[in-house]
This record gives sequence, C-alpha cells and structure tokens, in this order.
Amino acid sequence: MDGQTLLPVAVVSTSFLAAIGIFLLREHRHRLRGIFNLTAALVKLALVVWMQFGVLAGIPYEFRFPLVQGVHFILRADALGIMFSGLSSVLWLFTTIYAIGYLEDSPNRSRFFGFFSLCVTSTVGIALAGNLFTFFLFYELLTLSTYPLVVHRGTEKALRAGRVYLIYTLCGGAVLLLGVAGLHGLVGDIEFAKATVLPSLAPEYSPLLIVLFMLLIAGLGVKAALLPVHGWLPIAMVAPAPVSALLHAVAVVKAGAFGIVRVVHDVYGVEFAWRLGVLEPLGWLAGATILYGSVRALSQNDLKRRLAFSTVSQVSYVVLGLCLFSPVALAGGLVHLVHQGLMKITLFFCAGNYAETLGVHHVDELDGTGRRMPATSIAFSIGAFGMIGVPPLAGFVTKWYLGIGALEAGAGWVIVVLVASSILNAAYFLPILHRIWFRPQVSPWPEEQFLSHRDTHPWLLLPPLITAGFCIAAAVFAGLTFSPLHWAEVVVTRGGLP
Repeated sequence: MDGQTLLPVAVVSTSFLAAIGIFLLREHRHRLRGIFNLTAALVKLALVVWMQFGVLAGIPYEFRFPLVQGVHFILRADALGIMFSGLSSVLWLFTTIYAIGYLEDSPNRSRFFGFFSLCVTSTVGIALAGNLFTFFLFYELLTLSTYPLVVHRGTEKALRAGRVYLIYTLCGGAVLLLGVAGLHGLVGDIEFAKATVLPSLAPEYSPLLIVLFMLLIAGLGVKAALLPVHGWLPIAMVAPAPVSALLHAVAVVKAGAFGIVRVVHDVYGVEFAWRLGVLEPLGWLAGATILYGSVRALSQNDLKRRLAFSTVSQVSYVVLGLCLFSPVALAGGLVHLVHQGLMKITLFFCAGNYAETLGVHHVDELDGTGRRMPATSIAFSIGAFGMIGVPPLAGFVTKWYLGIGALEAGAGWVIVVLVASSILNAAYFLPILHRIWFRPQVSPWPEEQFLSHRDTHPWLLLPPLITAGFCIAAAVFAGLTFSPLHWAEVVVTRGGLP
C-alpha cells in the first residue's frame, strides 16, 4: 500500500491508538495522558492538512477493504470530508487543551479521555467514510463512544440524561439502518461520488426513493436535533463543559448535519432530490426548527440549556442551505458546518469557565462577570455577536450567503426566517451581554478582591480566546484560499448544483 491508500487510515487511527494507550494508563499518570492526547491531536491535524493540499491538487486518497460480497469498508478523502475532518481535528486539539485544565484533579480521567479519543475517531471516520456502510458504522460507534462522556459525572441526573440520549440516538440509528438497507437492496453498495445511480431508477421507483429518503433524514435528524427529535440535546447538558462543547461543535450534532449533507449532496444528488420534491418539505422543517430553537432559548435561565436550544436553531441553517437549489445557498449551508462549530465551541468554553471559576451556571448570576473575567467575557461576546450575525464575524457570512441564495432561488420565506431568527438570536444573547458588562457585579468576594483575581486558569482561557479569534478570521479572510468559505465553494463546484 502507498501513502495515498494509508493516509486516510492514519488520520482515523491516530485518535484510536491514543484511546487504547490512555485506557491502559493508570489514573495518576496525568502528565503522560496529556502527552498522549496532545500528540495525537497534533499528528491528526498535520495529516489532515497534508491531505487538504493533496485533495486540492486532485490526488485521490482512498482505502478500500472488502468485507462481504458487495460491501466494502471505504475511507476516502474528498473536499467535503476534508472540510469536516479539518474542523474536527482543529477543535479536538483545543477541546483537549481545555479538558486537561477543566478536569484537573477530577476522578476517572483516563476513562474520560479514552472515550473522548474514541469519539473523535468516530467523527473523523464519519467525515472520511466513502460509502453509506462505512458511514453508518462510524455513526453508531459515535453513539456508543459519547454515552460514557454524557454520564461521566455518575449522578442520577447524568444517568437519566444518558438513558434519554441512548433512547433517541439508538432509535435514530435503527431508522437510519432501515434506509441504508433499503437503498442497498435497491442498488447495492452506495459510494459517495459526484453522480449517483438513483436518478436512473426514476420514475418507476420514485415513491420508494422518497420513502427511503425520509427514513435516512429521520434517522440522521435525531443527532442533527431537527424537530421533533431534538429533545435529548438540552437534557444532555448535564455533561461536563468539554463534553457539551464536543457534542455541539465537533461531534454528535455536527455528525447528524453532515450526514444529511452526504445524503442530499452525494447519495441522491441535489438536482435529483429537488426533482423528487423532497427538498422543499425538508427546508420547511429546517426553517421551523430554526425559529423553534430560538424561541425556546429565550426562556432558558440555565446558560448551557440556552446555548443548547441555540444549537437546535443554528445547526438547521446547514440543512436550510441544502434545500434551496441554489449554489450560493448551498455554500452558505456548508460553511455553517464550520462557522457554527467555531462560534458554539467558544460559547461553551466560556460557559464552562464561568461555572468552574465563579460557580455561575445561570443567566441571572452573570451580573458583572465581565469585570471579574474580562478575557473570557470578550470571547463569549464575540461568539454571541457571531451567532446574531453581526459583521465582521463568521455568522454574518453564513446568513449573507443564505439570504443571497434564497433571493436567487425565489424563496422569499427564507428571508423572513433569517430576519426573525436574527432578531430572536439578539433577544436571547444581548440580555446576557448586558448582564456581563453593564450590571453591577454580584460575587462572593469584596470589590477589591473581585478586581484583583486573574481571569481563570490558562488552560481554560487559551482555547476560547483562540476559537474566538477564528470566528473573526473566518469572516475577515473569507475570500482567501483554505478559508471555510473557500472550501464550501470547492465542494459546490466539485459536485453540487449544475
């Protein structure tokens, strides 16, 4: 085997090997465990960047292994897979740094970081999966590897959240399996490629193809937190802050949205899905989810739950962009895979900092925290303004492209959804920022001690500051090669709309 064959395997294997090594370490070997984590994260990122240059140059990276007749295990790097694996690799590095500081002196760290690495293995496997079978394999492995992270604290509340999470995700996996098996029975092993074999089956099998599409989207919609199967996400916020960041920005929710992109873009094809009439109803569902999540966020006093309902809303921008039959909107939806991850991980890092440093978990406890933790609060403000869509931040680029795409597609109702959601975003984020920066401080310390303390532990402070910087850079440098927007446009031109 040459490098072009082994490189996708190496990218997936780095975190898997790290997980095995971490599980074998004794609990007190915290320094060696940190070295394992950081080294694997850096190696994975370097390999993904290497493949990124190769994919742009047209170099094929593919590993193929036959399992049973007609079914292969395939890892393949294409533009879309590189985009998602790049996001996962970058954010895994910073989440690892954050988690090392967050879990300092906590019990069961080897178990946590072992499953943490398995979670990233699953996510990158989803990104580089070359066919539906391999995708489904890693998709279900992601469910199993994230469950121990959700229940990590071991409290009754955490165990209940874990049960709810399993019920939702395993049922979603079963529905997804029905769709995958149905397509396999119809046309055999489906590989992700520029063109699909499904259009040749129309119109004879069109009703069946519509049913199978609905099964696939329903199964993937659970992890993507689409209505009405989003209920597990706010409940899972009982997990530690690094897990919340991972669920929302890197792994589970993003894997569901990425799966929907694969089905629409690479299994059915955008043009054929539009001709089948399945994209418009999916777009309406995405629009309803965007507004519903924003409305529910308004009433949440728990900071992480407010951010969770924000995720329910924001991830559906990805789905909305897919459904407009417009290259500009498609690019806007795809780039939001990255932009939402950068903004949301920043917000969850900051929420974890408030909780760990000040014991603050609720919105009405945030008064004056900008004076006590100015750097964390600046990062939180950048993430919040990005979610609202204020320029020059990443969220503005997403909403601009979706708006232009909606006009291009003649879908005026999408403009209404974008404007309404931005107003709602402002309605649930601006009161938080007002409390942080303009309300009198409330703290257990005297005024002079309140002002003299440092912001927080450097391991907790560095990641949100860097990811907040990425939220700015993704918009300011959107026109440059290797920006998230550039990669979204590469995906569109290499296999999107005609």
